[in-house]
Amino acid sequence: MVSPDSVMIMSFGPKLIEMVKQKFSYGANVLPLGREGKIFRKKFSTMDSEELLHATQCYLYTTAGAIAGMLFVSTERVGFCSNRSLKMHSTIGEVLKFQYKISIPLGKIKGVGESMNLKKPSNKYVELVTVDDFNFWFLGFPNYRKTLRYLHQIFSIGC
Repeated sequence: MVSPDSVMIMSFGPKLIEMVKQKFSYGANVLPLGREGKIFRKKFSTMDSEELLHATQCYLYTTAGAIAGMLFVSTERVGFCSNRSLKMHSTIGEVLKFQYKISIPLGKIKGVGESMNLKKPSNKYVELVTVDDFNFWFLGFPNYRKTLRYLHQIFSIGC
């Protein structure tokens, strides 16, 4: 006899596999534990005193759509780097490839906000507002609350 709980677990399997496939299709990476610090130091010019506090997979929302990447929270900045190179055509028709990268010094962050989609409350967003009133929207965190906690922590200390 199969209990209702085991049916739920079995039906969860294919959904999990589909979710993982979708994440990979957007360029998500599976990193061995501890590699985030090496990636952070490689992608951003870091100072010796700068310490990586938190790193997580997420999406940066742009007018062109969501870009998959890694969000880094350090003692000096909040940074984002896309997982895949983006392609763009130059004015003379050449294909240009580049990584989408953002580095916001903590002193330039005016506020950290949280929001959710009213139609789908499980879709939660983090908004970073800079002192020049530019908004950055991040979404799709594996652990939304943990990321938000680190952002509020650095904002209260560093800004």
